[in-house]
Amino acid sequence: MNRRGEPGEEWVEPPRSSGPLAHGAGGPHFGPGWDNRPVGGELDDLQTVLAGFEGAVVAFSGGTDSTLVAAVAVRTLDRRTLAATAVSLSLAPGELSRARSVASEVGIRHRAVRTRETENDSYLSNGWDRCYHCRVEVYGALRKSAAEEGLPDVLSGTHLDDLADFRPGLRAAREVGVRHPLVEAGFTKADVRRAAATLGLSVADKPSSACLSSRIAFGTRITVEELTRIGRAECVLRDLGFTQVRVRVHGEIARIEVAPTELERLAEPGIRSVAVHELELLGYRYVTLDLEGFRSGSMNPPEEVL
Repeated sequence: MNRRGEPGEEWVEPPRSSGPLAHGAGGPHFGPGWDNRPVGGELDDLQTVLAGFEGAVVAFSGGTDSTLVAAVAVRTLDRRTLAATAVSLSLAPGELSRARSVASEVGIRHRAVRTRETENDSYLSNGWDRCYHCRVEVYGALRKSAAEEGLPDVLSGTHLDDLADFRPGLRAAREVGVRHPLVEAGFTKADVRRAAATLGLSVADKPSSACLSSRIAFGTRITVEELTRIGRAECVLRDLGFTQVRVRVHGEIARIEVAPTELERLAEPGIRSVAVHELELLGYRYVTLDLEGFRSGSMNPPEEVL
């Protein structure tokens, strides 16, 4: 068990009789709650790409991107697929249980795999290449799981938009030989959400997520204590009803990002006072609201540094 009480490595088998995937003479079809029509349109290319694999482990967060890959992979490759979620102290609270639930919905086998990036000094030093060191660890662990299962490949949920962003982890993916079927099929983020909605996936509109270390300013050393504090701070805001949340840390300052449409609500006196009080109890001296609202990669280094 890890320090959050979540298992470091555990198998979950989806029910074969009543899960969201049913298999028949014509191959797997989406069962109750899903569109039973054949995969078509923009999903044809993705299914064609996945049909070229003999079997694969999907790096699975339970977010929209990896869930779409898992859903079409299990429909195409059946039992020659496995969804694997990397579990460490940088995983936000509740994400593992949500990933398990989504894997069950999709009908794919699921495994939680313990990773140890938070024991690597190169990762903890929090340089510009932090994500590279994380992904070396994660993809290495998934490669091991794939070998144990006799599955030749590891797949990610990376899409075309990611290639234009600051993603040091992509270098690790190249080194480990991870494949990106969404990229190969020409999917942007908008394509992913549209396809997920077509398939009736519950996470089609799920807000994007990232590891807790992404909330700490580059150059500030990562500690287990800070990761735990950030996780608790974001739980406070989610308990207040905010769905897209980041608590970015700058020393003693907690900078809260929520969706722009939710800024006004967080500024309401009753909600603001609860948020400030709870985060001060966690040890933050200053609690601030970012008026730009949530934006992915707001802690990325400036372009001139890269």
